[in-house]
Amino acid sequence: MHLDKLRIHWKITLLSFGLVLFSLVIGGIILLGSVARLREDEIGQRVMITARTMAGLPEVQQSIASPDGWKQIAPIADHIRITNDVTYIVVLDMNRKRLSHPISSRIGGTFEDADADAAFAEHTYLSRASGEAGTAVRAYVPVMDKEHRQVGVVVAGRLLPSLGEMIKEQRQFIIVTMLLSLSFGIWGSWQLARHIKRQMFNLEPQEIARMFRERSAAYEAMHEGVVAIDTREIITIFNDRAKQLFGISGDVVGLPIRSVLPDTRLPEILELGKPIYNQELRVGNARIWSNRIPIVDRQQTIGAIAIFQDRTEVTRMAEELTGVRAFVDALRVQNHEYMNKLHTIAGLIQLDKKEQALQYVFEASEYQEELSGFLQERFGSDSIAGLLLSKIRRGRELGIEVELDRRSGIERFPSALDHHDLVIVIGNLIENAFDALAAAERERKEVYISIEQDDEVLSILVEDNGTGMTEETKARMLEQGYTTKQSANRGVGLHLVSRIVHKAGGELSCQSSPGAGASFIVSFPMDETTEGSRGGDEARQRRNTK
Repeated sequence: MHLDKLRIHWKITLLSFGLVLFSLVIGGIILLGSVARLREDEIGQRVMITARTMAGLPEVQQSIASPDGWKQIAPIADHIRITNDVTYIVVLDMNRKRLSHPISSRIGGTFEDADADAAFAEHTYLSRASGEAGTAVRAYVPVMDKEHRQVGVVVAGRLLPSLGEMIKEQRQFIIVTMLLSLSFGIWGSWQLARHIKRQMFNLEPQEIARMFRERSAAYEAMHEGVVAIDTREIITIFNDRAKQLFGISGDVVGLPIRSVLPDTRLPEILELGKPIYNQELRVGNARIWSNRIPIVDRQQTIGAIAIFQDRTEVTRMAEELTGVRAFVDALRVQNHEYMNKLHTIAGLIQLDKKEQALQYVFEASEYQEELSGFLQERFGSDSIAGLLLSKIRRGRELGIEVELDRRSGIERFPSALDHHDLVIVIGNLIENAFDALAAAERERKEVYISIEQDDEVLSILVEDNGTGMTEETKARMLEQGYTTKQSANRGVGLHLVSRIVHKAGGELSCQSSPGAGASFIVSFPMDETTEGSRGGDEARQRRNTK
């Protein structure tokens, strides 16, 4: 009967029984391996005890140096060999001359095996050796006289049983185990098939196929793009919304995903076997927000599915959230700073220092207006200007001097980025510097920032004189979740920065050593064909000349 025509009940039964049989075979192989290892350990202990016994006999120690010593040693070796059930016992003098051997014609010959070299240097050990008769475990024990001088070596060995011999020894146990396992396997497979059939509402494959078509229709009605592939990277679902997002026309179900959309990065989910959420992708000319999830059945990945959403709406919401958060941080820092200034002014007035209070007000107001005017003039993005303003104030609150290079500025964004991406990069680099300075014991804590751009490159430099990093930390700093801090929700910032750098085809470099601070340079090409990082190098040179 053709397999496709079998009812699902029988298919499940055969599959389940096959799994039981396979597990039984694998378990038997593992069991035989364990028995073989135990048997080898047992034989090793036996030959070692035998060799030690032979080497410790006074008759052997006294006769081994005698010209006719073999006449006394050989009978003793044969007796002990038979008693301890070992294959052979060979006694050697210091010239490697055999004084005993199961084959009498070999007595008096020379033992040429290099495996015995260590034994002639007073070492006791076990070794394995393969020969015509099979693999043997051998024990080497040095023979010492009464003055504790080595006068020879005892070699005791026993052949290991072959696989066939071990199976023959355990054949009764194996037969009983196989019969019981197969009997229960058949019965269990049949019961499992019945149970699964009931769980599937007694549906047959053709009925399941009809339900699959109905579910596919539901996918078509979704607002998000849905793409699914099987283990062969063949498209199984590609709804109309996905076709709109990627500019695809026609029926692509059944085609390889790489031939339709080579840069969806959906096949990598088949290799990873774990989901990737909320990642931005650039597919063709579209910038898409994606969630990619493996399809798992019985702990086996049978495909992958991706939900794609146009990034425009997501970006708008993220920008609103980022803007609100930046305003909240800026207001909190500004409130704290103004309270301190008001307390200072009030104190000067109470001390009847009216002129000093007035001068303090003018100086604070002038600094604030100058800094705000500079940021608005040099940075076309209010989000980035607000971020830098809040970080400078936050640094002053933490006792950190944040210096912004006066040549800094951004006129336009790289083609692969927007101001939301740059807010993430700049903000995380500065926060990373603040964290490094929080643990530093320095009188003067400094963070230097330079953001420069020309027609080819946008470079961002952030330096601090904090605790620095070890080589291990530098090697792992971009890993998601890796952190040297003890608090929760750490190990994310630099990972996000690296993802944005990778997305834009940029470069990220770090120079740091323990106790010497850290310097991060991030450079982005202004278009997709340009690369470089000279802006950060120039900024560092100017910094070093100050």
